[in-house]
This record gives sequence, structure tokens and C-alpha cells, in this order.
Amino acid sequence: MTPRYCVHCGGPEDPRAVGEGAHARCGDPRVTLEPPRYCADCARRMVVQITPSGWSARCSRHGETTSADAGSTG
Repeated sequence: MTPRYCVHCGGPEDPRAVGEGAHARCGDPRVTLEPPRYCADCARRMVVQITPSGWSARCSRHGETTSADAGSTG
């Protein structure tokens, strides 16, 4: 299984980690409205562009994700 990472802080995506330390802010509902900053597959920092119609985030290894792909969540 491929490890998954938090798209907001780049830390390991572990349900037990939410509420502990720096990863606690990722559980805030306001943060889920932000575009992803880190790739969920490799935790690399992504290039993010925000436009009036949405956002796009590009990982150098895994390609691009857009707000249209992600729906209303980040």
C-alpha cells in the first residue's frame, strides 16, 4: 500500500495523529477549504495557483489536481 500524506501539512495521514501537535490544525474545518499544499502521494510541496474560478496544484512527480477534480473539498 502506498503511504498517504496530509495535503495541508505534509505529515503522515494517520487518523490517530489528528488532534496532536502541528497536525491538529489540519482538522480545522476552515483548513479543508484551502487548496492542497503537499502531494498526498509523496508529501512534496506542490505549485499552487489560485484563480477566481478555482485552484490548481501540481506535483512534479504525480501531475496536476484541480478544484474541479477535488469537488468542494481540498
